[in-house]
Amino acid sequence: MDITGLSVDSITTLAMGIRQMDTLSKVNTGLLSMSLDTASAQGDELVKMMELSVNPSVGSNFDMSV
Repeated sequence: MDITGLSVDSITTLAMGIRQMDTLSKVNTGLLSMSLDTASAQGDELVKMMELSVNPSVGSNFDMSV
């Protein structure tokens, strides 16, 4: 690779671009981690709701008077 044609400005621009890509990658990884945590918590809540619905006698009788 020939770097004799590179100027200080182009190297600085390249370094800034690399830092920006690294920052965006870290932000995206953090957001993905938060999304996975939320999905896991929702799955746990769904399991709890399903476990509570196993009792067939709950809610089977309904008395109403008008």
